[in-house]
Formats: sequence, structure tokens, C-alpha cells
Amino acid sequence: MNKLDANAKGVYLIAVTPFADNGSLDLESTDRMVDFYLEHGANGLTILGIMGEATKLTAEESRIFAKRVLARVNGRVPVVVGASSAGFAPMRELTESVMDMGASGVMIAPASSVRTDEQILAYFDMVNETLGSTPWVLQDHPVSTGVKMSNSVLMTILKNSPHCVMLKHEDCPGLGKLSAIRAASDRGELKRVAVLTGNGGGLFLPEELTRGADGAMTGFAYPEMMVGVCRAHASGDIERAHDIFDAYLPLARYEQQPVAGLAVRKHIMAARGAIASAAVRRPGPKLSAADVADIERLTKRQTKRLQELGIQ
Repeated sequence: MNKLDANAKGVYLIAVTPFADNGSLDLESTDRMVDFYLEHGANGLTILGIMGEATKLTAEESRIFAKRVLARVNGRVPVVVGASSAGFAPMRELTESVMDMGASGVMIAPASSVRTDEQILAYFDMVNETLGSTPWVLQDHPVSTGVKMSNSVLMTILKNSPHCVMLKHEDCPGLGKLSAIRAASDRGELKRVAVLTGNGGGLFLPEELTRGADGAMTGFAYPEMMVGVCRAHASGDIERAHDIFDAYLPLARYEQQPVAGLAVRKHIMAARGAIASAAVRRPGPKLSAADVADIERLTKRQTKRLQELGIQ
């Protein structure tokens, strides 16, 4: 098993969960989706996240889907599984199950019920006790959790969590927080953990990489955008990284619409052959004919710009 560690870098794609038109799990499309992500350069995958519609799956479906993804990946890249839960018993159960299947680690966000600094710190003390020696990712996404973690609280959690090896940085505005974390580790005040960013399908990725992020952990129907940006940035060609990013930005922006975004992503992925159906499990949005026309226009403009950059 390829266990997650603090040296992780690159692009860990947040995977969608493919469904058939009737809302059932589509396991054949799950295989196609995994192949699609890996063929486009993913360094890792993250499943059962917010954009993976994890809250719409039963516990058994979560295990079936995780097992299928892990079997298809077959150790080629690390796979992180979202294991956040309102209770610690289901968190432990899912964690133990997926780690036995070959997952590389799990991702945990704070419960929406915690509010004060003391409650947040106590919560993650219990997370550490629950997960034991399992490598885990701390997800900082106030928009979805409603929990705002200050720089000092975040750093205290990292100091108190020997097996937390990665921060999924999704606070916004969050560039200052990212800079503060990197400065603290550079001074030796904080252990260095991998920092992968998840803000809006990579909408701030070039700036986040400049601030010290190790890569991205988010999704987009064109994963090659994030892969290309990260590779160009790592090679020192910052202007090229921005050029690639700019070419995809209009469609990435469109995909980040609240509520409708997942439907946009799945529509494009179905059009690209990555999944058979664009179905979003209920309750979920459906695209209108005008939405589809918008996507087609943006895609044509994106293709033209990529050709101008010499990118096929």
C-alpha cells in the first residue's frame, strides 16, 4: 500500500461519483473515470469528497465505490478517502474498511457542530484517538463546514497530530494563511506537511503555488489544466503556468457556480467520454439548454486558445 506522507505533491483529483441515469452507482463508468484521471496526469485521487456526493451514498455504497476505485488504481497512485462524519464510530469504521482495501489515507474536516477554538481542538484530539496511526488530511473548508479555523488553531492541530501529513487548504481568502503556515515551518516552529489547495477548482492555483503550496487537491472537468500548471510551475516556468491557467479559466469559473457546478463538471466529463451519464444524484441540479450552449461556447474558445499556446 502506498501510504500518504508529508512529501505528497502534484495533483490529487477530487473524483466525481458516476451514477446511471436512474441514480444507481455506475461501476463501469467508475473504471473509465479512474483511467481518464490517470491518463491526464493525476498524481493521486481523492474520493468520497463533497463534490463526490458522499453524503448521498449509503455506507454500503461508499464501501463498494471505494473498493472499485482502489482495485482499478491498483497502487499506481495514492488514493485518499473522505471519512468525515458526524460521529466517530462511523469515521473509524469507514477508515478501517478503506485502509484494509488499500487506501493511502483519509481526509477529515471539522464537524459543523464545533464553533469555539477549544471545541475545534478537542474535536481533533478525538480524531487523532479515533484514527490511530492512519495517515490523514486536515480539510480546512469553512464554506462547507461553517467552521472557521484561525492560523493559530490550525497550527496547533498540526502540532498535536503526529499522523496528520497533509493540509487541504480551502479557506478563502486564504493566501495569507498559506504563507503563514509555510513561514512557520521554514522557521522550524511547525512540522512541514504537504499543502494541497482546493479553492474553486483551482481558481487561485498559480498564486497558491507561488505561496508554497505543493499542488492541488480539487476537481475540474479538464484535469490537465491543473497538471500542466503544476508541472510548469515546478520547472520554474511561472509565465507558462499562468498562460495555461488563463486558457482554462473561463470554463473553470463557469464550473464553479454554486449548486450548478457539479452538473457542469459531469456534463463535460460525459461529453469527453470519462463517464457514461452526467446524472447528479437527487437532490441535485439539472442543466438547461442555455447552460449547455454556454458550455459549448466556452469550450470552443478554450480549444482555440490552447491551440494558440501549442497545447493539444
